[in-house]
Amino acid sequence: MSLGLFTDHPASVGENYVEHLGSAGFFGTRMVLGGLACMLHGLLPFLFVRTGRQTIELLHDRMVVNRHRRSRPAVDRAREPHPSVALAD
Repeated sequence: MSLGLFTDHPASVGENYVEHLGSAGFFGTRMVLGGLACMLHGLLPFLFVRTGRQTIELLHDRMVVNRHRRSRPAVDRAREPHPSVALAD
């Protein structure tokens, strides 16, 4: 088994294996808890009125808005056009 199976994707998002394990664990736990809160809210609408929205906002902020990538791998950079190539409108 290749070590890359465990390191390629974490590296593509600027994390090592252990950091990625922690991030994925956090996201998975929050999604499960948020989903349970939404199901309970459906049954008892007075409970968890804002929990679903707050969970989505938290995860979006953490994944998209505030993601600090260390460096993008060469594979991603290779797909970009060279800076001297003019893009057509």
